[in-house]
Amino acid sequence: MKTCLHRVLPILLCLGGLLLPAAAKADAAQLRARHAELREQLRENHFGRALHIDSAEHPDALRGEVVAVLEHPFATVSNALKDPAHWCDILILPFNTKYCHAIRSDAGPVLQVRIGRRFDQAVEQAHRLHFSWRNVAAQPDYFEARLAAPTGPVGTRDYRITVAAVPLENNRTFLQLSYSYGFGNMGRMAMQMYLSTVGADKIGFTVVGRDAEGRPQFIQGVRAAVERNTMRYYLAIDAFLDSLAAPPAQRVERRIQQWFSATERFPRQLREMDRNTYAEMKRAEYERQQTLLQ
Repeated sequence: MKTCLHRVLPILLCLGGLLLPAAAKADAAQLRARHAELREQLRENHFGRALHIDSAEHPDALRGEVVAVLEHPFATVSNALKDPAHWCDILILPFNTKYCHAIRSDAGPVLQVRIGRRFDQAVEQAHRLHFSWRNVAAQPDYFEARLAAPTGPVGTRDYRITVAAVPLENNRTFLQLSYSYGFGNMGRMAMQMYLSTVGADKIGFTVVGRDAEGRPQFIQGVRAAVERNTMRYYLAIDAFLDSLAAPPAQRVERRIQQWFSATERFPRQLREMDRNTYAEMKRAEYERQQTLLQ
């Protein structure tokens, strides 16, 4: 038996090494096909940039997706997003992320995240999510990273964030970001309560019709909520990438200001507070995330 395993194991390892690039090649081709499929929507839309958003509601899960053309070279995107610590610098930007710190575990990198609502909420009162982080592919023509958290606040579960990218001509990158989570009865009740109170008038980005004057009417409800969160994460990635052009000492402030300015292009969906309140809060939270909380 030992002799058989001794002979077979190198073959299996070799096959595994061949399968990974082959899978990445297939995924890259699929993502390029997605870019071709959405070429017209990326060119003509209400976002003012090459961007498309979609969402789906299932009986026990929600999913949002943003695809966009980034004005950054593929190598810059891949190198930045394959570092788990950089993901904390990205995830801290949305207003409701109160803390993020990357650690190493026996199973690989883990992002310790805390999510809240109020700008002055104590971090100890924020909900905890522990995202496992995995670099799926970092090929010359394809990148993919996945984050997964098994449990979340108020009965939610199976949080997943996946980012994939391929290079485009003229030093640009096509990026696909998907964000999803599941929920049970408690999570469903919490969402219904949110939508009947503070979230009652909030809208998403998908256009579902036009009014009598031809103005777009946007989606509401749970799909609107997942679209808003997905857009916040996309804008955080873009702001982080933009900040890399600044001197290191200026990057934190650059991405804080950049993220807020980007959200202000969509005030009906994304405005939660004024710029000074947001910037002051994020400067303090960035300093806090440099230390591992017990």
